[in-house]
Amino acid sequence: MYPDYMLESIRMVEKTRPKRLEIAQAGLQIFEPMNEAEREDILTRFHPDYTPDARREIRVGPNKGDNITSKVVDNLEAHSRIDPNKFDLTKPDYDTDVLIIGGGGGGCMAAIWAIKHGANVIISQKLRLGDSNSMMSQGGMQASVNPHDDPIIHYLDVMGGGHFDNKPELVEALTMDASMIADWLQELGVMWDREEDGNLSTKAGGGTSRRRMLSARDYTGADIMRNLRDEVKNHPDKIDVLEFSPAVELILDENGRCAGAVLYNLETEEYFVVRAKATIMSTGGFGRLHIKGFATTNHYGATADGLVMAYRAGAKLLYMDSVQYHPTGAVFPEQILGFLITEKVRGLGGQPVNRNGELFVFPLEPRDVEASNFIRECTEREKGVKTPTGKVGIWLDSPIIDLINGEGTIKNALPAMVRQFHRFDIDITKEPMLVYPTLHYQNGGIEINADGSSTIPGLYAAGEVSGGVHGRNRLMGNSVLDYNVFGRRTGINAAEYAKTVKLGKLTLEHISKYEKEVNGIDIPKNVISPMLLPDYIPPEVRKRQLTKNDEGILF
Repeated sequence: MYPDYMLESIRMVEKTRPKRLEIAQAGLQIFEPMNEAEREDILTRFHPDYTPDARREIRVGPNKGDNITSKVVDNLEAHSRIDPNKFDLTKPDYDTDVLIIGGGGGGCMAAIWAIKHGANVIISQKLRLGDSNSMMSQGGMQASVNPHDDPIIHYLDVMGGGHFDNKPELVEALTMDASMIADWLQELGVMWDREEDGNLSTKAGGGTSRRRMLSARDYTGADIMRNLRDEVKNHPDKIDVLEFSPAVELILDENGRCAGAVLYNLETEEYFVVRAKATIMSTGGFGRLHIKGFATTNHYGATADGLVMAYRAGAKLLYMDSVQYHPTGAVFPEQILGFLITEKVRGLGGQPVNRNGELFVFPLEPRDVEASNFIRECTEREKGVKTPTGKVGIWLDSPIIDLINGEGTIKNALPAMVRQFHRFDIDITKEPMLVYPTLHYQNGGIEINADGSSTIPGLYAAGEVSGGVHGRNRLMGNSVLDYNVFGRRTGINAAEYAKTVKLGKLTLEHISKYEKEVNGIDIPKNVISPMLLPDYIPPEVRKRQLTKNDEGILF
């Protein structure tokens, strides 16, 4: 329930709503989309990527000398969790054709298609199968399925949204496979929303020139993940799932090919060696690094593990200077701080307005541009709404959706959102939501080719952990498409690669070499990665818990 002073601002939103509704119903816009110069200006002045401390030079590894996101550098310039000399790689605990690191949407999709091509598969999953950002996505998946649309138009939207920094061959794969993926998921059991005439329902998304957003109400990710996970579980003879067993380092063979990984069981605290002819990295992103101190939409395990492991093994990273902040993360009530308010709200007609009820930006700008406008309105213009704890946000006028589309639209299209806010006595059919940009997506990642292969033979990557598909800004609905398209492609290509490769002697020598580089820049011994799980213990409590080992090193 909103406090009285916030209700006063809501009354201003209600006062301006009739005029804004009139303009919307006439098919007009109060604000037109920004031109390229205006977008560049707002990004440079207000996007968090452009603050002086947002990036710094990395001093070790394949990207040495590049300026990338500072928090990522902290995790890459770190010591390994393991001592490579303590592992006997001649006696692996598991042997398989394809090892998939990460059991979210990309990992499950890869496993399904790998076994279709004759491979035996092991999935190494940090938490439970399916625990991932894939499960949490709400808004939908882009695919050019309607007569008014075309993969070429989708391609141009993706390139423009990524500021034309995307790898063209990856965008071609993404957009050309899209309608096939939509059909395949439907056959698997995904229940896409439909119009009364039976045709697929498509909605608008920020930065798109066509309505191509497929959805399953606002449970899209959960519905897709439910079906992918069930299909994985239908093949226990071909797919072995190791839950609560994240990978901590990749294994190479003597010829520099990826040959599996070292896993760590979170329950027993034991390490295991998996030898694999091909390895697929699908560990997701880095949202739980809380870059620039932002709240995040990401699940608990999103801690950049895949980046760390691949980088130590020699994989090149791409566009790691770019972070996506979703414009609409919940900022009140604070129990759901950072919780994703799907872009579908704005696609249905919801409008971002300031404390005076004024619409100040075109509602469907690309995410980085929209987020930057929100930040400007709350900082430079000082027209945000403060919360009881001093945070600030913008009203997202959701009640206008029913007025534009008909009563019941919100409850029908956004049932999860309605239920989430109802827990706190907020009715989003009658009251707006208070939102602010929230850390959402890792735009860059492991550089891949159109077949999902990385710069290391035998190592593939799918989904958010990869880089190049989205350039430096991802459009709504393309992440769900990404992990499905490249999950499928990596599954197929890794399985085919595994049929012919002959692995040499296994080695962790790359860990020792990387350790020498890290020692050369004087990183304290207690700075280790991958993080595996975020640490939310307050610093003063953590300090009291620190103890010294025999060498006097704090742990």
